[in-house]
Amino acid sequence: MKTILFIIQKEFKQIFRNKSMLPIIFILPLLQLVILSNAASFEVKNIKFSFVDNDHSAASRELISKFQASTYFNVVTDFKSKKEADLQMQNGNVDVILEIPIHFERNLIKQQNTNLSVSINAIDGAAAGVSNVYISQIITGYNQSIQTQLQTYNQGIIEQPENIMTIPSFWYNKTLNYKTFMVPGILVLLVTMLTLFLSSMNIVREKEVGTLEQINVTPIKKHQFIIGKLFPFWVLGLVILTVGLIIAKVIFSVPILGNIFLIYGFTSVYLILILGIGLFISNHTETQQQAMFIAWFFTVIFILMSGLFTPIESMPVWAQKVTLLNPIRYFVEVIRMVMLKGATFTDIKIQLGVIVIYAMIVNGLAVWSYKKVN
Repeated sequence: MKTILFIIQKEFKQIFRNKSMLPIIFILPLLQLVILSNAASFEVKNIKFSFVDNDHSAASRELISKFQASTYFNVVTDFKSKKEADLQMQNGNVDVILEIPIHFERNLIKQQNTNLSVSINAIDGAAAGVSNVYISQIITGYNQSIQTQLQTYNQGIIEQPENIMTIPSFWYNKTLNYKTFMVPGILVLLVTMLTLFLSSMNIVREKEVGTLEQINVTPIKKHQFIIGKLFPFWVLGLVILTVGLIIAKVIFSVPILGNIFLIYGFTSVYLILILGIGLFISNHTETQQQAMFIAWFFTVIFILMSGLFTPIESMPVWAQKVTLLNPIRYFVEVIRMVMLKGATFTDIKIQLGVIVIYAMIVNGLAVWSYKKVN
């Protein structure tokens, strides 16, 4: 036990002695959490909106005013013809073109039916889909309003049109704040990237400076060396998690409805898995550049298939099955469930069981692949 404590002490001294590494460990992850949480948004704002009003009636002006009042649209200008508007969209100056036909108001009054033409720049398919939803909501609201104003007559008796009203109830995120959804996931990524990169480069650095051979011929046993080398990064991972949770609560007002010790318990097991992956990478690389490249390769795949930016349910069936091997997926699910839903141990026992089994397999392979001369 004393041997392990001496190795741990040596590792901590080596970490804090490296002045260039301290900002990377403690400052950059926190800045990334603040910046990425504000930048990674599912909302689409400042949509460049234009229109072609061929009717110039009170009804058409009222419809246009609905878009002008919206916070999502930035009304650029109006055009005299659709051809001119299409040219501006081709040049990238316009995202949405609303064309109001001739006799728009007359058809509404007499026939209670008319058509609108909406053209959306769909180079970014996701943004175009969101824009279409915003436009549909505004037009639907306008349609209900105009129907109420027109009123229908039946045998000389004025009848008010009946509208179906929906009152949505938003669970777990009442304000629909995307940061509430994104911050826990980004915190998972930062904890994972920091511990994986540092652990994968740690033993490789010993190879580069030539001290690993010296350690291998000492009486230090394999398990003592591995525990002593990885334990400091396990602690650093929990420290980053702690600071990240404080930032999430203080700056972003993300609720923590569940037991916070449940988050720490799951993270403790999760970090053992990630450190095992880092050890396995370091055993099969000779330079820090190689270790960093391989660690980054797997991290990118893990991030893209974690369900953080793209819902797993929206992925192809084969991709959904592949995500079952992604440890980040389970951590993202658990931290969101505990923080936002108040999940208990019973609710996350499946994810915890997968991570425990995963950690045992990966660390077993990592320890087996580490060559120590006894």
